[in-house]
Amino acid sequence: MATGTHTVEIPVDVQAVWDYVSDLEKWATIVPAYKEHKIINDRQSIWTFEGSVKGIKKTIQAQVDITEWNEPSNIKFELKGLSDNFTGSGHFTVEDLNGKTTMTCRVDVHAGGLTGAVLTPIIKFAVPKVATRLTESIARKIAVFS
Repeated sequence: MATGTHTVEIPVDVQAVWDYVSDLEKWATIVPAYKEHKIINDRQSIWTFEGSVKGIKKTIQAQVDITEWNEPSNIKFELKGLSDNFTGSGHFTVEDLNGKTTMTCRVDVHAGGLTGAVLTPIIKFAVPKVATRLTESIARKIAVFS
């Protein structure tokens, strides 16, 4: 399993962070390796990612299901690979810190099946970087727009 967790402090109140994070359309395109997404309903979407590792180009599709939506502090989700055999979960949490906000993004991904042995080293390398880059990018966008 690969895990990525990153926490940032943002100099705005919790509601400003929630308003941004809870609207997928505001930040979807800044997810590392993002290619496109399709909203199925308010709790489900399909994401396509494209990237290359060691010169090998790969496109991955994943279904993202929101499992919890607790305004203004917590969004939990599950991942299911549509193009490859993997599953995962994650969450965004925000917490008030005397007028500032701490935001944490956590993503866990587990590759299974025959391709799991090949995918595991790649996801162990990529997932922590994705969590960090995404969290930092969202924090920068919130700071600019707030």
